[in-house]
Amino acid sequence: MNRKPRVRGGIVGSGFAANLHYEGIRRVYGTEIELMGLYSPTEANARRFAEPRGLPVFGSLEVLLEAVDVVHVCASPAAHEEIAVAALARGVHAIVEKPLTGYFGDGSADFHISQVSMETARDAALASVKRILEAEAASRARILYAENWVYAPAVQKEREIIEKTGAQILWMHGEESHSGSHSPAYGYWRRNGGGALIGKAVHPLSAALYLKRVEGLARNGRPIRPATVSARTHGLTRIDGYADRGHLRTDYHDVEDFSATHVVFEDGTAADIFASEIVMGGIHNWLEICANNHRAICNINPNTAMQTYNPEGAQFSNIYVVEKIGTKQGWAPTAPDEDHMTGFPQEIEAFYRAVATDTPPESNSALAADCIATVYAAYLSAARKGSEVPIGTEE
Repeated sequence: MNRKPRVRGGIVGSGFAANLHYEGIRRVYGTEIELMGLYSPTEANARRFAEPRGLPVFGSLEVLLEAVDVVHVCASPAAHEEIAVAALARGVHAIVEKPLTGYFGDGSADFHISQVSMETARDAALASVKRILEAEAASRARILYAENWVYAPAVQKEREIIEKTGAQILWMHGEESHSGSHSPAYGYWRRNGGGALIGKAVHPLSAALYLKRVEGLARNGRPIRPATVSARTHGLTRIDGYADRGHLRTDYHDVEDFSATHVVFEDGTAADIFASEIVMGGIHNWLEICANNHRAICNINPNTAMQTYNPEGAQFSNIYVVEKIGTKQGWAPTAPDEDHMTGFPQEIEAFYRAVATDTPPESNSALAADCIATVYAAYLSAARKGSEVPIGTEE
């Protein structure tokens, strides 16, 4: 196997996702990486991120792309397509954060999703996916879909079980929920392409879609893909009777804070995926698999690797416990290595290994495309009060 002696990487973005990718790069083993630097359209933000980490700041995306083999697309989802297509056109591999792409309105600052039909949103999102896939097909580089749940140790162990036992997955159900996003831009459809469904449900959804792909390839030599979806979405913190006690984020402009999605696969099996912004006490991330020969529960976050009891919250003032726990007093599912359990460093290491050895990644553009197609078919179903909608994708 030929291996590149060194892979040059660069980051686009300067927020929460950029830091996750930076920390993941620092933990890569087995591939020599030269992190060339960072580009962000807001220079002050770029320098705020880059200077403490000793990274050069590039003045434009074009200059950065000329200097790298791999670009980490950690910008706002509305910019993903533009950056990924530009990278692919230059033969640069694009590690694209979730969601791959979506529909982000008409470009106006006062856009509200109620101004368009969900058919329009779905069609625009699928057109964006098509443009990205066409750019990839014309390039020597690849899309590397940054879905960390695929690389979480529990999900990869389930992959091994499916492959080695020939398991048939009959039903999966999973969830990602917490008390509200880190991002101040969250809550605007024009920035994120939706709410809880595209912001959170994509994690367990992508893991479920991935495991059915694994099953199909192991049993029949072809992936099993999603066929139809039924969904409901709600703005629970915006209902007239909501009594705000200050514990949940509520400043959602035009996106949902709850979603329930029922996916039916080509083989007639199913998955139910929930996501919300209304769960206190930390992240609630899990996926359960009910197969014809076993059952598995993948606890992504929290899990019981470590538990602590703290009688006085102030004692842990400078100790990281677990994401969005709310309070550090009392019992807590303290994370000794949260990033590892959620698959972040494994994801980045796998991507650089794939680039260095010119081998396909586990989390690829086909999985990302199916995820977006499922999400926007789900939004269309929700607009139709839960009626079943076909998922129109090609592979």
